Amino acid sequence: MPQGCPWGSATVNNTDPYSAPPETGMTRFYDFTISHAVIKPDGVEKNGVVINGAFPGPTIEANWGDWIQVTVHNALEDEGTSLHWHGMRQLATPWFDGVPSVQQCPIAPGSTFTYRFKADTYGTSWYHAHYSARPSGGALGPLIIYGPKHADYDNDVGPILLTDHFHEEYTKVVEQVMAPISAKLPPPLSNNNLINGKMNYPCSSTKNVCTPNAGVSKFSFQSGKKHRLRLINGGAEGIQKFSIDNHQMTVIANDFVPIQPYTANVITLGVGQRTDIIVEATGKPTDAVWMRSNLGKAFPAGCNLVDGVSPEAVAAIYYEKADQTAIPTTQSSASPAEIAFCGSDALAKTTPYYPITPEANPTTTRDIDIELKSNGTHNLWCMGGSTFRADYNDPVLLEAKLGNTSFPPIWNVHNFGSDKTVRLVVYNHFTLGSHPMHLHGHDVFVLAEGFGKWDGSVVNPSNPQRRD
Repeated sequence: MPQGCPWGSATVNNTDPYSAPPETGMTRFYDFTISHAVIKPDGVEKNGVVINGAFPGPTIEANWGDWIQVTVHNALEDEGTSLHWHGMRQLATPWFDGVPSVQQCPIAPGSTFTYRFKADTYGTSWYHAHYSARPSGGALGPLIIYGPKHADYDNDVGPILLTDHFHEEYTKVVEQVMAPISAKLPPPLSNNNLINGKMNYPCSSTKNVCTPNAGVSKFSFQSGKKHRLRLINGGAEGIQKFSIDNHQMTVIANDFVPIQPYTANVITLGVGQRTDIIVEATGKPTDAVWMRSNLGKAFPAGCNLVDGVSPEAVAAIYYEKADQTAIPTTQSSASPAEIAFCGSDALAKTTPYYPITPEANPTTTRDIDIELKSNGTHNLWCMGGSTFRADYNDPVLLEAKLGNTSFPPIWNVHNFGSDKTVRLVVYNHFTLGSHPMHLHGHDVFVLAEGFGKWDGSVVNPSNPQRRD
């Protein structure tokens, strides 16, 4: 291998991450079948959606510069499906991004579709179904792309998937969200919180079939060693607050962007966000400690729509000489104020390792208002004054390829033509908690955050935070 690595001489600080990725000549092949199954990750039975019979689905692994090829078989009896590869840029393969009505038609029941795309960036991410609310049903899994290191560690613990969990099947959750105003239904509330698809639940709090003490995830630490953890919020609604009792964490990447390391007591992740951390095992060889991810109190006292029964997920970390059957007795290092705070770390803390300065005067600036508005019978989410309804049988990308760039208003297509740079100023008017934003195929400069009208100020204008 050139320079001992598949990506050759490229490093975090000498290679523009948005230039051409390396060519390894390798393809990583995966074969997925999406099907219905009864799952009980916390002991409570529900109808779920699984990949290769498992929840969470298999981990996809590749090196920076590899090709990833995934053949997807839709074994669902009566629904289409698709998979989206979160954060992948799809520079030469936008038709494989995986969004029905935008880049593709859904994969029909009984049909097969093969995705093939370049691992054109590196770090930690996830893949998930992009049809209805199916990720909350279980159709998701980690996506890890190995690349250059910029911080030292001894052990890669791997993905830590954090997911709020609903005991209702996802179709019932959608029905509740989309119920007419006259039904006077509250928004659906999550019932539990999982780490790598596991957690216990008090069976007395459910009418579903329930097995007590379902079990929690377990991890290993070696005293004196540094461990890399790849945190992923793969949930449906909840902001996660991650911590490890009696341990500090060093943040080294947000989404697919390596950053200058800084220490933190609590890691905040909105839905879809990822953070890579390094944790030094400073405990004794016999220690057992809790890893925690907390959804906090129910809105408006907290950040999320939870029922309050089991908002904190835990997993056990055992040092090399610990009793693996012992239940940790450690107490949380996160303060109530840290759990209750709904924002992310201050933008000034996150400095990308490879510096890039955005255009001070972008070609286009557009304000986007996020609102929950009534159409007379239903409350619908709107962006820029319009809700979104497209045609599964007529994807936008196909129409654009055919030269058709005029779309029905309800498709809510923003055509930026040949604009080189676009600045979006997003105003969240939604009253039920914070709202994550994700832009397929791009990292964005996060210029500022706050309340009220943006005053034009930019945090770290020469090298602002980048996320997807």
